[in-house]
Amino acid sequence: MDAISSRYQFIQKVAIDAGKLAVVYYHQRGQLNIEKKQGDGQDLVTVADKNTENFIREKINHHFPDDAIFGEEGGFSQGKSGYTWVVDPIDGTSAFIFGLASWCVSIALLDEHKNTVIAAVYDAVHDDLFHAMRNYGCYCNQTRVHATPAHSLNEGLLGVGISTRMPPETIIPFLDKLLHANGMFVRNGSAALMLAYVAAGRLIGYFEPHLNSWDCLAGLLLIQEAGGTTNDYSSNPDFLMKGGYVLASSPDVYQQLDAFLK
Repeated sequence: MDAISSRYQFIQKVAIDAGKLAVVYYHQRGQLNIEKKQGDGQDLVTVADKNTENFIREKINHHFPDDAIFGEEGGFSQGKSGYTWVVDPIDGTSAFIFGLASWCVSIALLDEHKNTVIAAVYDAVHDDLFHAMRNYGCYCNQTRVHATPAHSLNEGLLGVGISTRMPPETIIPFLDKLLHANGMFVRNGSAALMLAYVAAGRLIGYFEPHLNSWDCLAGLLLIQEAGGTTNDYSSNPDFLMKGGYVLASSPDVYQQLDAFLK
């Protein structure tokens, strides 16, 4: 088993185990102390986020001690293998806190060229593991999944996201064009989960003006391996630290959505 394949098998179990840890906190969320991250907005964090990320870090450090780790809560830990794990222990913390099921564990692996080669997104509430290894397809649990073959925007729902880091003007023109094209959108509070839904054909696409790398790298690989189309998120050399916009959908719908941004 080569270096990537062994990590792929390993991280599937870690994502599930981390999700099972997080879901215990989810069912006891009334007892959690909720903190607000520095700065304005709705970025919230709990001991569930921190302990779930620590669990993932401990597993990676034990099995692959030379790998770097970049986590939403713990920041960047240097490595020397050339591989970098990008971890969001609970994507959708606000949904998690308020008892909504739209949250997940999201983990991606970058190779030495900063290409995403492994993705795992675990929906612990519904026990769905979306996973992919580059050039080997996308799966939900043991079933291979594919992006929807939709040809027009009225053939499904588009996922959208926006955070208080971004002014409303960054998304209102896009939504106006979408609605005038007879499209419709949903927002559930977890970008990683909605991207997984695009890969599984449940949504026809997803757009958000800005996402951090831990929110979307796993989901973007899932969509690419499911036959969908995504923007070149990593074209910015500093995408890992600074993030960027995300547009992803079925191939035929992508050009229509991309035109809205121009």
